[in-house]
Formats: sequence, structure tokens, C-alpha cells
Amino acid sequence: MPGSLARVLAEIGAERAAQDARWGIQDIPDGTGPEGTADAERAKEETGAAFADGTLTWRHILIEEVLEAFAEDDPEALRTELIQVAAVAAKWAQALDRRPPRPARVSAGEAVET
Repeated sequence: MPGSLARVLAEIGAERAAQDARWGIQDIPDGTGPEGTADAERAKEETGAAFADGTLTWRHILIEEVLEAFAEDDPEALRTELIQVAAVAAKWAQALDRRPPRPARVSAGEAVET
């Protein structure tokens, strides 16, 4: 879908601006480190298994990237992992944009216009 990445990145920029407006600049600890390595390895194995048996989902891919980031304590490596998290999330959003629109849901008791 032409322009899809630009649209997603613009929405990310707008969300970041809204976060800064609400919370200001936040200098808080990362809370990451090698204690997350086992979880990252488990997620990598689950992603590999899902790929092998044809059940791979965006959730598998994103959670693997997130848990890899959580396992990093080196700021440069953590930044690299976070960029990968953002890239996968953006790609997933693009995949959603390519899907046909879903029919509107009608709640019980709602009138449906014809």
C-alpha cells in the first residue's frame, strides 16, 4: 500500500508528541538486563517453532523482539533492539492497513440502517 510506512510513522510521531505533552521528558531507569535472557530465548524458540509448523503470528515476532530488548543492559545494544521493536510494530500496523475493512459490529438492541 503506497504511503503506508509514511502514514504509520506520522501516527507514531503524533503519539510521541502527545506522550511528551502529557508526561514531559521522562528520564527513568531502563529496567532491562541479563535476567531477561531466559525469557528472550524461550520467545525465540516459540517463534521458531511457530514458523516451522505454520502458525507464526505478528504476536510471536513482536514479543520476541520485546523480550530481546528486555534482556539487554548495554545502552547501544538496547537502542538497537528497541529500533527493531519499533520496526516490527510499524510493519504489523502496515499489515493491518492492508487488510480489508471489517463489517461494523451491531450491538444487541441497535437499529441497523438499510
